[in-house]
Amino acid sequence: MAAGINTVWVLVAGALVFFMEGGFAALEAGLVRQKNTINIMMKVFMDCTVGVIGYWAIGFGLMFGLDRLGIIGINGFFLSSQLKHLGLPVPPAAFWFFQAAFAVAAISIVSGAVAERMKFSAYIIFAFVGTALIYAVSGHWVWDAGGWLNQLGMRDFAGSAVVHAAGGWAALAAVMLLGPRIGKYNRDGTPNVLPANNLPLAAMGAFILWFGWFGFNPGSTLSGLNLNIATIAMNTEMAAAAGGVVSTLYTMRRYGKADPSMTINGVLAGLVAITAGCAYVSAAGAVAIGAVAGWLVVWGVAFFDRLRLDDPVGALAVHGLGGTFGAMAVGLFALKGGLFYGGGLHLLGVQILGTLAVSVWAFSASYGLFALLKRTVGIRVSAHEEMEGLDVGEHGVPAYSHGATSPAFLPNPLHEHPGEALPTPGME
Repeated sequence: MAAGINTVWVLVAGALVFFMEGGFAALEAGLVRQKNTINIMMKVFMDCTVGVIGYWAIGFGLMFGLDRLGIIGINGFFLSSQLKHLGLPVPPAAFWFFQAAFAVAAISIVSGAVAERMKFSAYIIFAFVGTALIYAVSGHWVWDAGGWLNQLGMRDFAGSAVVHAAGGWAALAAVMLLGPRIGKYNRDGTPNVLPANNLPLAAMGAFILWFGWFGFNPGSTLSGLNLNIATIAMNTEMAAAAGGVVSTLYTMRRYGKADPSMTINGVLAGLVAITAGCAYVSAAGAVAIGAVAGWLVVWGVAFFDRLRLDDPVGALAVHGLGGTFGAMAVGLFALKGGLFYGGGLHLLGVQILGTLAVSVWAFSASYGLFALLKRTVGIRVSAHEEMEGLDVGEHGVPAYSHGATSPAFLPNPLHEHPGEALPTPGME
């Protein structure tokens, strides 16, 4: 009965995590311009398809196969072995299903940061390599019992470092090599606002992500009989709320108005930051972690803009900064071993080392991959295609039906009746 309860729990939690992809799609589609809506959703579909295949074929084995030197796993590719060494409380297929949803979430962070200018074909390659190699290697370091960071005692319960910092700094590598969107920055470096096309849709995406996080964090217990899932869920909720409060109040003070996009990202930053420590901190600690993340995301968006690093959805600030801070914050706020609770500097040092190692790996490996793609297949669409919009340029279809009545989608009357004068618009 215990095995059955645990299996159902992990499958339901995995389904919640996978449903977060709907949140990513809605959030990112709402924050980009209308002409790029289909393209960003197609990138998320590639995460869920190509990415899942990559994780099944290679990534899961590298992440959880028999350990070699604390660096990588060496079996379990294509789920070809039972991986009995893991001592799982659930069948390997259930564990794989749960972990595959995490892998997909990690690379979905990149899809928003590269929105509106990246070649779809190049992104497909990244989706495969991202889950098959980049995410899996550093994931082994932290989450496999033989991984070198796990052996040092690093604590990253559900992935502030493994998922979010890794995804955020992989996105930074892509953004640096892609360059900003046309018209984003003036000659003096000041940014222009390229407005989101549908903030209500983005807000709905954020609520879906928030909902899915209750599978992301409590589900990482792998046990429906572990009563700590209630505390984990509570801490998750408190950090998200604190992040939303602080980001809202900070934008009101700094800009004179409550910025809805910053409230959205403040909530998400709180969720990202608490993901590492949700099982180790108190509710007060969760509020503190979420509050700092809510401030950090507003500061971070402005900071990256000053560096001319164009990120349409704020992924660098939410996941890069939020994930990095959250993983390190375990060393401060953990009830057992945290600096603020008399634990000294040891855990904090391990958390800093581990977070930096995961971040540097994700950034450097992604930079190498995108640099190779840039030299071969290319990573950026043409200026004409970018101005026209990637929905039409990459997929041949607009996001909304009224786009089909634009001149680009109507037959040219001159082709049917050459030489005839066309009626003046608005006249019979």
